[in-house]
Amino acid sequence: MSSSAHQNQVLDLYDAHDSKFLTPFQRRTLLKNLQTDLQPEYRRRIEIILLADMGKSQSNICEIIGCSQEMARYWIGIAEAGMAHKWNERRIGRPKTVNNQYIERLKELVTHSPREYGYAFGSWTAQWLSKHLANELGIEISDRHINRLLKQMGLSTKSKSSQQQKNLPNQDANITICDLQSNSEPSFNWSFNLIQTNN
Repeated sequence: MSSSAHQNQVLDLYDAHDSKFLTPFQRRTLLKNLQTDLQPEYRRRIEIILLADMGKSQSNICEIIGCSQEMARYWIGIAEAGMAHKWNERRIGRPKTVNNQYIERLKELVTHSPREYGYAFGSWTAQWLSKHLANELGIEISDRHINRLLKQMGLSTKSKSSQQQKNLPNQDANITICDLQSNSEPSFNWSFNLIQTNN
């Protein structure tokens, strides 16, 4: 389907529905902008927001527009957050180099579960971090670069428990667990003795 055909399809579809997230002002602005000669990237953002506003599902939106799941998820989130007016604030042509904002966001993502960002899986891979950040910040770097950055920050996409199991033989893991148990008892007795002494 050509871009103008699906543009008209979104406009036709939209007129017939009630709004879920957008204010009348946001709706008017987006519809008006959709009828101008926009870059395809911006046009897709508006279409995702408008379709989400009509209550269309993520997979439905991807079918209608032909965009990626990640892109749909991001802009649906923007619509739900009431920030649809920011559709053109994330510049497409900004510098593609890793900056402090990128590093901070990478750190933030890797310390949270991907589920918090709407993904179905429970732990990040470098590939998914790269995709998510490219979508969000418009900076595309390779999985290997992501892993290098994480290493520099002392972070990893591997969960802590699986790393410890790799690094420690089973024997050491058992010693660690025993140590934890024996440490907790004296501290309890110690606080008990303090209470008795105070009386």
